[in-house]
Amino acid sequence: MLYRKNVGNRESIVRTLGGGLVVVCALSQIGFTPLGLVLAASGVFTALTGLFGWCPACALAGRRLPEDDR
Repeated sequence: MLYRKNVGNRESIVRTLGGGLVVVCALSQIGFTPLGLVLAASGVFTALTGLFGWCPACALAGRRLPEDDR
């Protein structure tokens, strides 16, 4: 693997679903305004951290998973 995962399995699922929900809500409720696009981009980023299982902010903080959650 090219990177060491720092997001657990359950958290990964929650991040993916939550990020997708943010995208849908931002674009459907706020629309394609600058604020809606910024919120949608943050939702996409959150969903991608869940899909890959790696978060750059967690990596900067030095977060590591226990052996049983990898």
